[in-house]
Amino acid sequence: MKIALIGYGKMGKMIEQIALDRGHEIVSIIDIDNQQDFDSEAFASADVAIEFTAPQAAYGNYLKAWAKGVKVVSGSTGWMKEHGDEVRKVCSEGKTLFWASNFSIGVAIFSAVNRYLAKIMNQFPQYDVEMEETHHVHKLDHPSGTAITLAEEIVENIDRKEAWKEDTTDKKFLRVDHIRRGEVPGIHTIRYDSDADLITITHDAHSRKGFALGAVLAAEYTKDHQGLLTISDMFKF
Repeated sequence: MKIALIGYGKMGKMIEQIALDRGHEIVSIIDIDNQQDFDSEAFASADVAIEFTAPQAAYGNYLKAWAKGVKVVSGSTGWMKEHGDEVRKVCSEGKTLFWASNFSIGVAIFSAVNRYLAKIMNQFPQYDVEMEETHHVHKLDHPSGTAITLAEEIVENIDRKEAWKEDTTDKKFLRVDHIRRGEVPGIHTIRYDSDADLITITHDAHSRKGFALGAVLAAEYTKDHQGLLTISDMFKF
């Protein structure tokens, strides 16, 4: 498979190595200093572009890739509120985006457990639920895209929570806290607390390698599929 990389930071370099190890070809690498390469024949030859950039750049990168007929796999967050409706429309009309807030296989499993546990805990109002996410100091957005996805899953399945919110004591909202320290790849913890006991589930990433592998697996899946795709499409749970 021919892969283009959009964004060549730590994640981009790790994706490159995993893709090469799996027998794929990197035909184009686009970073902030060579944006003109979106117009190159090399980029247009890609089966899929894997995009990990800043939130303010992501949507524009999708448009540039689609204009060249290239499908996109993206882990960039922060663009959904402003451009989500347009992306859904464009993908319904023939373009392809595989988007995930987190490509880790472990996080996909954690997400499935989160949804199942929330459905159970909907029956037990004596438990209040809250979430905490921890990431490295270089991560500027908060809460993380993964935390938002997990929070939305909880709100969808627990009737006593209207929405999620940061810095709140109002029990009708799911409280989501964030911590930024060191070089932490990502920790997400969900707690159900009652007067009697505490139930906690946590996903703790050891490195970015799981995210990078998941992105390459998503590219392999995207090559033969079309539309707006997600982790649940790929893993079927």
